[in-house]
Amino acid sequence: EQIAEPVVQDLTVIEGIGPKIAGALQAAGVNNYADLAALPPDQIQTILKDAGLSADPATWPEQAQLAAQGNMEELKALQDKLQGGRKG
Repeated sequence: EQIAEPVVQDLTVIEGIGPKIAGALQAAGVNNYADLAALPPDQIQTILKDAGLSADPATWPEQAQLAAQGNMEELKALQDKLQGGRKG
């Protein structure tokens, strides 16, 4: 029986995530918006720390939830209020 390949989505859509962080998240098994939305920020922080990266993931699950639901307009509106991925 074949194990289905995980759906991989572009995590850099999330404000505050660049290619390096996206790679670290994927290496930790976070492949798509739903995976990211399910993680508490402190768990994301641990993944980043283990990869030698630092960022503030406080808003990432919220952003990822909107992206997972396909609410790109709401996501854009939220991102417009963020500064570097953080609430202003």
